[in-house]
Amino acid sequence: MTALMKAPQVMHRVQREIRNSVGKKGIVDEDDLPKLPYLKAVINEAFRLYPPVPLLVPRETLEKCTLEGYEIQPKSIVYVNAWAVARDPERWESPDEFLPERFLNSNIDIKGQDFGVVPFGSGRRSCPGMFMGLANVELTLANMLHSYDWELPHGIQAKDIDTDSLPGLAVHKKNPLILLPKRYIVD
Repeated sequence: MTALMKAPQVMHRVQREIRNSVGKKGIVDEDDLPKLPYLKAVINEAFRLYPPVPLLVPRETLEKCTLEGYEIQPKSIVYVNAWAVARDPERWESPDEFLPERFLNSNIDIKGQDFGVVPFGSGRRSCPGMFMGLANVELTLANMLHSYDWELPHGIQAKDIDTDSLPGLAVHKKNPLILLPKRYIVD
């Protein structure tokens, strides 16, 4: 929601997509999700910019290898910095900007197949709750955006919203996002 509130044009576009697709039935269900490509792009971009955990589960090297000129010995513990991978300017154009369009009509996969974005890890040691978590995020966000128009409190502007996080194993906002929901009435 933080990223959407900082980019109101994206918020309006995804709300339009959801509301046009769902119509008057009043709730978004799993059957609607495949018809919402922009919603999926928004969620993928949010996970790219704000992975749930910045450092993935540590791995142990099996054999000696060289990585960008550094020699890594067998049995070394290595960490993948998912946050840095997803903001690599050699991989991403405008890496610090929230641009869901980069996921439209693309093969970029956030489920561990594309090493430019690995918010859930990859391979055998990827997050076991990834699919359930993604489904929950998709349904929850879709219903929040379908049912409400969201506004900032009086005197607060999009540029005032910070994206700072607290240090730790998981990412938590340093300052809470406070929003005012206004019920959307389907005509």
